[in-house]
Amino acid sequence: MTTVGSAAGEASIAQERACGSCTLCCKVYNVVAFGKPAGAWCSHCEPTLGCAIHDSRPGECAVFDCLWKTMPALPMHWKPDQAKMVLTVHPTTNNIQVVVDPDLPSAWTRQPYHSQLRVLAKSNMAKGHLVIVFVGEQATLILPDQDVPLGILTLDRVVSVALEPGPGGAAYEVKIYARRATTGGQTLELASASRHPVRSAA
Repeated sequence: MTTVGSAAGEASIAQERACGSCTLCCKVYNVVAFGKPAGAWCSHCEPTLGCAIHDSRPGECAVFDCLWKTMPALPMHWKPDQAKMVLTVHPTTNNIQVVVDPDLPSAWTRQPYHSQLRVLAKSNMAKGHLVIVFVGEQATLILPDQDVPLGILTLDRVVSVALEPGPGGAAYEVKIYARRATTGGQTLELASASRHPVRSAA
């Protein structure tokens, strides 16, 4: 998974919350410039101390900020080294991506994190954005009232969710599209679709 920057982008807020001893982003993301895979510590990172080449770090690292730094409403316990996961906003889709420390893959299922992810899902779906948890490339879609495993979700995949009425009640229609290169540019082809009845009024 490639590192994505935070779309919140409010420098004054980012300055108020310093990384301090937190270095989890140096582990959970890949760094293209170094060929570093996601889930392994960067060779330039000194865990709990920081980046040994901070002043000359690659641009993909320099532009990165997690939501804990840029979103003031996010509680302090979401600091990545405590939560064991990093939250970012995808710059294209505005989906919230939750990237979990592979050494604690169940981190997102713990409380209060799981309940708060459901709240984020509810508020973001109203804006047309999703909350997706990644443990490696294995993805889980967080809905307001349930979690939907998506399997391996690579960069060429696009997820869409629609709340549709039905004879048995409303349901979430979850579709995954694959990007395909064409002579005219790119097209989206339906790769899978599933229907998930709404479980509550959450």
